[in-house]
Amino acid sequence: MLKIKRKKVKPIGLNDVTIIDDSRLKKAITAAALGNAMEWFDFGVYGYVATVLGKVFFPHASPGIQIIAALATFSVPFIIRPIGGMFFGRLGDKYGRQQILAMTIILMTLSTFCIGLIPSYNSIGIWAPILLLIAKMVQGFSVGGEYTGASIFVAEYSPDRKRGFMGSWLDFGSLVGFICGAGVVVLLNAILGQETFNDWGWRIPFFLALPLGFIGLYLRHALEETPAFQKHIESLEEGSKQGLSEGPSVPFKEVARKHWRNLISCIGIVITTNVAYYMLLTYVPSYLSHDLHYSENRGVLIIVVIMVAMLFVQPIMGLLSDKFGRRPFIIIGSVAMVLFSIPSFMLITQHSLVALFFGLLIQAVILNCLIGVMASTLPAMFPTEVRYSALASTYNISILVAGITPTLTAWLVETTGNLYMPGWYLVVVGIIGTITGITMRETANKPLYGGTPAASSLEEAKELLQEHHDGIEQRIEDIDQQLEELKQKRSNLVDQHPKINH
Repeated sequence: MLKIKRKKVKPIGLNDVTIIDDSRLKKAITAAALGNAMEWFDFGVYGYVATVLGKVFFPHASPGIQIIAALATFSVPFIIRPIGGMFFGRLGDKYGRQQILAMTIILMTLSTFCIGLIPSYNSIGIWAPILLLIAKMVQGFSVGGEYTGASIFVAEYSPDRKRGFMGSWLDFGSLVGFICGAGVVVLLNAILGQETFNDWGWRIPFFLALPLGFIGLYLRHALEETPAFQKHIESLEEGSKQGLSEGPSVPFKEVARKHWRNLISCIGIVITTNVAYYMLLTYVPSYLSHDLHYSENRGVLIIVVIMVAMLFVQPIMGLLSDKFGRRPFIIIGSVAMVLFSIPSFMLITQHSLVALFFGLLIQAVILNCLIGVMASTLPAMFPTEVRYSALASTYNISILVAGITPTLTAWLVETTGNLYMPGWYLVVVGIIGTITGITMRETANKPLYGGTPAASSLEEAKELLQEHHDGIEQRIEDIDQQLEELKQKRSNLVDQHPKINH
């Protein structure tokens, strides 16, 4: 006798659907995006002044070694990020998202501000690069909980049907941070002159982190906890009243065992997206000035124009991903990275401003495909109780690979003399992204992993509930059909081989 035991599924009602308040959602996105903008403001400034920092903190090295050393100081803190990710991730799952995001922005603000205070190598010797490294490591520790926390915060506040669009504004903030960083560098160069900027003007962008950080802290402190985490806390309190376990922290080993497939997908997406990010927005400015001998202002201005164009495309990518899914954009972006990275660097190295513009534009469109969906894709891969810790740990371990992109690419170009090395680097990473996109599960227009639906209105909540019930009924019909097919196959086998009954 063929028996199938069906797992009982608890039906959900209208009260189980979270209706998101629009004003709270806008505040959440603004606060999260501003913190992210400040993080990438520093990364942007650091990439654009890497040549100057090499001269200030490593004055006795050759120009090539100076740029590698400055970019290495950028990359080394990525070793600290997984520690920060695990630290803030566990706290975020225990105490909530809002409190941890307030903590990370304080640390990030102070460490960035302190970079502007560090004396030059000529003033205090070897202590100058050591203090720079310490500041960057503190920054790396705080950033370990920043992006993942912000993406989770936005995802848990967003309605299911708009999560891609809302999540895209997080990396919109990243681009704004880069543009502001680049704009400040260009403006200060124009006002002060290259000599004065190299002497002390480079410190000013780092000082600007202090007022930006205070604004971000104010916005985040005023926010309420996310609806998803509030529901999680309520369920724990209810379980505690009934004498059930309060849900102890889950070891990462257990998370890896249960969610290994999503962890692998997360690693692939993070590596692919962030290598493209750091290549275009951190490495390329120094590549244009040091290897292609463009004036620093000209190269930066072209990239600023490209990034402004990316700002308009970014929300469109998120909006389209809500309609067509996240996987298509990851696949398209990754395949384009494989096919067009070498041609784009062929254009970039032509010593023509028009060719340079279109070469960078190719890289920008590829990057938009990836960052347009990353913030909405990653948080949907893990359940609420381990979402922060699982995502922060995986994200920051994966980003170690992406973090060495500027340093490793600079070293490859310096040692081989091949100006197409950045393109080959991107081709390899694009293959990883393509495999990830093909094998990952779609997360668009679905509730967050293990959660209940979220809607932007009562009407939408009713529609989601009906879709949920229709989906359950369809699954039951599919199972019944499969059972009938199995019974028919068994019957045929019995007819052909009567001894099977025995």
